[in-house]
Amino acid sequence: MTQHQPSSGRAGKSFFSVGGLLLVLIILVLVNVIFSRVNVRWDATRDKLYSLSAGTREILANLKHDTAIKLFYTRDDTRTPVHIKNYARRMMDFLSEYEKYGAGRLAIEYIDPEPDSEAEEEAARYGISGVDLPTGERIYFGLAAVAADQEAAIPMLDPNREEQLEYDITRTIAAVQSPEKQTIGIITSLSVFGMPMMNLQQDGGMEPWMFVSELRKNFEVREISPTGDKIDDSVDLLMIIHPKDLNPGLQYAVDQYVMKGKNLMVFADPFSVSDPPQSPDKASSTMETLFKAWGIEMDLGKAVTDFDFVTRLRGQDNQVESNPLWLSIPSQSLNRENIITAQLESLLLPVAGAVAKAPGSPHAYETLVQSSANAALSDTMMVRFGAEGLRRDFKPAGKPFDLAAQITGTFKSAFPEGKPDTAGEIPANGTAGKPFERPGHLKEGSGPAAIVIVGDADLLFDSYYVSHQNFLGFKISQMFNDNLNFVLNSDEMLIGSRALIDIRSRGKFERPFTRVQELEKAAQARWLVREQELMGKVEETNQKLAQIEQQKDASQRLIVSEAQEAEIRKFQEERRRINQELKTVRRNLRADIESLGNTVKFINTFLMVFVVAGAGIVYGLRLRRMSRRQAPNPSENRDSE
Repeated sequence: MTQHQPSSGRAGKSFFSVGGLLLVLIILVLVNVIFSRVNVRWDATRDKLYSLSAGTREILANLKHDTAIKLFYTRDDTRTPVHIKNYARRMMDFLSEYEKYGAGRLAIEYIDPEPDSEAEEEAARYGISGVDLPTGERIYFGLAAVAADQEAAIPMLDPNREEQLEYDITRTIAAVQSPEKQTIGIITSLSVFGMPMMNLQQDGGMEPWMFVSELRKNFEVREISPTGDKIDDSVDLLMIIHPKDLNPGLQYAVDQYVMKGKNLMVFADPFSVSDPPQSPDKASSTMETLFKAWGIEMDLGKAVTDFDFVTRLRGQDNQVESNPLWLSIPSQSLNRENIITAQLESLLLPVAGAVAKAPGSPHAYETLVQSSANAALSDTMMVRFGAEGLRRDFKPAGKPFDLAAQITGTFKSAFPEGKPDTAGEIPANGTAGKPFERPGHLKEGSGPAAIVIVGDADLLFDSYYVSHQNFLGFKISQMFNDNLNFVLNSDEMLIGSRALIDIRSRGKFERPFTRVQELEKAAQARWLVREQELMGKVEETNQKLAQIEQQKDASQRLIVSEAQEAEIRKFQEERRRINQELKTVRRNLRADIESLGNTVKFINTFLMVFVVAGAGIVYGLRLRRMSRRQAPNPSENRDSE
């Protein structure tokens, strides 16, 4: 006889089921409220794109003044381009990290400068003028930092500089913490500060070189005489450009400057084409002692010859030639991880030397710019022989040469015994003509310093990176490479705080299909081999045709012989074979790429669906098995009754 469960039992179960659901709901609400008050973030990107570097966190932890970051952004969805909107969302999320680590001293303000509004006027006061769209409308996407009575701005947040976003924002915040301009001291044998009126025909006339004018916009630039022997403590960054005949006292001053943990930039040139024509020696000099202490090697009698990075120049015979001593450096030979060179596209280095790390040096060494592997070192006397003279004796080293590098560490003095005495005086603790230790002498650095060494000084000369034109009385300057940006980037980074120097170049937000790129490179390598084979066949055929032509009588020179026709037919057949093979390589490349694309599409479209569905089925089966175990046995119920 079938036994029915009492209605009171069923009602009790229903009550507990409803009560259980309400209890779960209450728990979920409480958990949500609790976690809404806890700021927990997890950056799952490989390069930690949404996390701040240790250098930025250090600067934010030591802010001198309460600082406001004002982001001027046009939020109108109909006017703002899609890529700007996507970048703005990432930007706002990233700024929240700044506010978090600002510990209450950094506030973020989001301002939408609508047309003819007070917000638009405020943006204009900070120098943020907006960008005009082709439709005639204007959008704003700039940033201003304000602290006390100081302010600094980034007029336009360029999405192309997203990898430098953290550096740009942190540098702007650091700039408003102090009202004083920092000082850059320059020691040079070149006329970078201009020439007197009597020497107007030399080296750019009386105007300073353009990089000096640009530096003066943000820094105090001070000339330090090469004949002096002191460097003032107020100098925040020292630049040495094409040093020649520096006296021992000034070399010692440079050494002690680095011992104080201050940063330095050196442009040493094996053959300066910007030197005045009457200068007998075109090479830099008097840096060997300092280079040795810094762990650097540089042969100033050798210049890098690179036949992959040639520059088209007009030679002595007025003919255009490809000069391998004037190095046109492309982006792939620039360090994409260092903030100095990460966004640069090209450099021009006229007759540059090679920089190398000395064996056994304990200091950190990072290459900034390098040649191709199709390069070698040539004597600087070969500069006068032109490209053909260099080509005849050229033997590639098979490895790239460093043209610029950054060295970081706590250095030891190049003058451990003290300042050299060149005046003949006899100090109390020394003898005439020998070094003696003065009060305050540092045998070892008091802190880490960063030194940027560049194997060329001519890259600073206006003619090698900018063209000037006069239009209706206005001077128009147009850059044709990144020489100036390289110098400005280096100075801005080196003159910043230690924390600012260590800020990394951020990773890429867009991931390329590296597998596709590898396939393309492999196909191009195979393609190049076949093209070289074809060119070799062309040269071989031309030589055979020339030999046959020489064997013919003078009366038959204008007639194509049977041997020549046979050689031409053989070459044409060989060319058809190689061209067919090139087509096969390209066809196979496209097939491999399409196959890879189909695999990715399958994974995105079906595989994840199958994984989710499989997980759901497994979960359902487990629930069913558990419910069966918990269900009462009907036979046990009958027995109990």
